[in-house]
Amino acid sequence: MTKARIFVVDNDAGMVAMLVRHLEGEGYDVTSATDGDAARRVLAAQTFDVVLTDLVMDEVDGLTLLKDAQASPSRPRVLLMTAFGSLETAIEAMREGAFDYLTKPFRLAQVTVAVRRALDDRRLREENRRLREQVERLYGVEQLVGTSRAMRAVVEQIRAIAATDAAVLLLGESGTGKELVARAIHGNSARRDGPFVPVNCAAIPETLLESELFGHVKGAFTGADRPRRGLFAEATGGTLFLDEIGDMPLALQAKLLRVLQDKAVRPVGGSQEIQLDLRVISATNRDVAADVGEGRFREDLYYRLAVIPIRLPSLRERPDDVPLLARHFLNRAGGSRGRAIDGFTDEALDQLSRHRWPGNVRELENVIERAATLARGPLITPADLGLEIAAPGPVEAASRPTLNALVDRYIDQVLAESGGDKQRAARVLGISVRTLQRRARPE
Repeated sequence: MTKARIFVVDNDAGMVAMLVRHLEGEGYDVTSATDGDAARRVLAAQTFDVVLTDLVMDEVDGLTLLKDAQASPSRPRVLLMTAFGSLETAIEAMREGAFDYLTKPFRLAQVTVAVRRALDDRRLREENRRLREQVERLYGVEQLVGTSRAMRAVVEQIRAIAATDAAVLLLGESGTGKELVARAIHGNSARRDGPFVPVNCAAIPETLLESELFGHVKGAFTGADRPRRGLFAEATGGTLFLDEIGDMPLALQAKLLRVLQDKAVRPVGGSQEIQLDLRVISATNRDVAADVGEGRFREDLYYRLAVIPIRLPSLRERPDDVPLLARHFLNRAGGSRGRAIDGFTDEALDQLSRHRWPGNVRELENVIERAATLARGPLITPADLGLEIAAPGPVEAASRPTLNALVDRYIDQVLAESGGDKQRAARVLGISVRTLQRRARPE
């Protein structure tokens, strides 16, 4: 493991020698200087993790070195050493970005603790930066694969609204990538450094959903043996993604409306409100406008959630994107399995283009992942895909399966591939377990 690099600067050569011996004994790679001008040259030419510098020095002081360190690409943490009489200046330096200060005389154990804290802070911030970059790569608009006019329109909408805090309602069939779009909006917003908290409103039992969303105090109900922060509170500073919002019970819709109006939440059984600072993105595969007309969804909540509605196209509406998506999923699947598959045969691509994709992008991803696992050669063939494609040409209307029959057939297929596990099958299909139980044919 690479040693952490420490730069020690002080006009007092004895102090420098003592600190160098101590820090090298702690296992650090230590560089030192006893002259401010020399220290500036070293700082400009080398990279360090921590700079430990005296505050008051001849010609060049610690504040100047602090500014140099902040301008350095490596952005080292700066620890200031100061006499008691310069304490006020040291505190001002911390406001300017110094990490901490040590008041002379100090014990070497204090130096050890201060350096470790500075290194931990630097490591955590670097990890956060890498994670943020990774999230941006995973969930940026670039991950919304597609060159069709429909997808270009979606990407343009995301870029236009990401910087705002307006509520967004994503509308589209199951499997069209609603959570991916929600993450792209979050990842391109000013809230990108805050949490992204997804919740599937249909997957949580109705009796627990209120507690999950709003939290509860200890003793609020049987089994509430400890307080719980709700998902609204967890998402403060970031984005709350309410998936399958159309399945939320009416009684809870009224409470959700109040939270959105007041921008505050009261935990179940509690008397104190928690102020909220978050963005809400919701999604549904239902026809919410029809549900509003039939009294299954509150009209006032609908307009509160759908300040900006975005409709995501089904895969049938963007057939030109199918080959592009297939190659994208193949590259990802091949990389995760450590084996290279060169692509698809022309027949396989033709079959992919002619399939109706009732499960949309999620179904295509599953098909490609399975094909990448089963393929024996360098190219994926129709046999590897395992799709049933109707023969081209005129077909009698009576011989065509109904849409419900096709959906039932697909559900049966996913259930079989999931070994009868309804939770897993529901995740693949992008529907709730309750919906799956209603649609699944009796055994």
